[in-house]
Amino acid sequence: MEYLYRLLSRNLWQGRIVLLCSMTLVLLSCSDDDDGGPNPISDDVTVQDFMWQAMNEWYFWQADVPDLADDRFANDQEYTEFLQATPNPEDFIQSLLFSEDRFTFFDEDFEVLLNSLSGVSKSNGLQFFIIDLTEDDTDNVFGFVRNVVPGSTAAQAGLKRGDIFYGVDGQVLTPGNFGGLLFGDNDTYTLNMGEADIANRLVNQTENEITLTKIEEFLEPPIREARTLDVNGQKIGYLMYQRFNRDFNDELNEVFGQFVANGVTDLVLDMRYNPGGSVNTSRLLASMIYGPNTNDLYIRQRWNDKQQARFSNLQLEDYFANEVRSGVALNALNLNRVYVLATNRSASASELLMNGLDPYVEVIHIGTTTTGKNEFSISLVDDPTGVNGPYTYGDGRRENRINPDNRWIIQPLVGRNENSVGFLDYTAGFAPDIELREDVFNLGELGDVNEPLLARALEEITGVSSKQAQKSSFGEPAAYRDFKTPVREFMILDKPLDLN
Repeated sequence: MEYLYRLLSRNLWQGRIVLLCSMTLVLLSCSDDDDGGPNPISDDVTVQDFMWQAMNEWYFWQADVPDLADDRFANDQEYTEFLQATPNPEDFIQSLLFSEDRFTFFDEDFEVLLNSLSGVSKSNGLQFFIIDLTEDDTDNVFGFVRNVVPGSTAAQAGLKRGDIFYGVDGQVLTPGNFGGLLFGDNDTYTLNMGEADIANRLVNQTENEITLTKIEEFLEPPIREARTLDVNGQKIGYLMYQRFNRDFNDELNEVFGQFVANGVTDLVLDMRYNPGGSVNTSRLLASMIYGPNTNDLYIRQRWNDKQQARFSNLQLEDYFANEVRSGVALNALNLNRVYVLATNRSASASELLMNGLDPYVEVIHIGTTTTGKNEFSISLVDDPTGVNGPYTYGDGRRENRINPDNRWIIQPLVGRNENSVGFLDYTAGFAPDIELREDVFNLGELGDVNEPLLARALEEITGVSSKQAQKSSFGEPAAYRDFKTPVREFMILDKPLDLN
């Protein structure tokens, strides 16, 4: 069963959406000396022992969780009995989480989670809203397509933004079944399509059907749209950026090179569905916007008390960049203002970019309040010596170092990033300067000057209003949820922190 559906089954029906926005740390080196912690005296708690040891070492809120205290257990027998008291590993890790933690996640097979974090996932390219438009006592819900990934089977089938479906394989969608129908083991399913009655804001069922098949190892390009718009003589860059993927840094730099060549004076950065990605890529994109100001601090990391003292300022701080990589100059617009389209689907590195730019650039946020994901995490597996510290995962360790009897992996929150003026507390998300919700009956075409959110940004830039920009967006319907496939919401801190 797909990793996302397991998360949905565990949390969604309780009214809790878990956004898989994490920050994976690589190239971290720290002491792996034995600190004399507790040791189990039974072999039946291997998984629980790994989870406790890893969380005790790295968890951001380790000092705030009594069961993770260094002196929690008087002896190994007491420690073993504690581990044995919760035989289900999923229940055990949940019992160790701090009340503020919304984003720690885990899986019983490290291959599944690591593949998802690295962009290897099975997907049909369909991204959609699930909403309830009914005002009666029925349980029917509908899916509205919000995006179709180019090159996917959804794109090949002709699906487009704004299309509607009411069922899967002949079963009408309800709050209780849509997760299993859309995120189950079925690689192929058929959507039963609907038709919008825009005047009455209703959905009518039709006989149309579209069959989709998930593709193995499907990769979604992070640059969805990149255009130079000529609006009343002004050159305005528009970039819809869907993920901070470090493998596409050169392509991102080429986009800004074209913006510079086209004489772009203003930028609309569309991150309305961007869940995060590489921290270094966020630094590079921020530098392309603000400029190659290498003496200006972009972000600084904050870890738990155990880890913070191990790092120097040089290791904790990231400054704006003047190169994309060695020998490749960074293209920059050198702006003092940027217009950001962001919603409750914008998280992690997207919010990091907004926060890191804020002391230097006027960030005009159009949309809705962002997710509020200001913590980063690392991948921890049952490898006590770790590549870059106890239990830290690293390439090349799968075959000979990870405990073959324990394939569990945890992705706990281990720190936060602050900007150059020390601000890091945005767990409630960033509220918009101009609130404008997407209207499922008027989504518009991404990158088109008449698409409502972009039209509102263009109005701010040019001072010329449009009907689209003035239109009040329809409020979010009941049971509004936002889903996408594939699931690769991750953030990689790709910076060496060598403590040797």
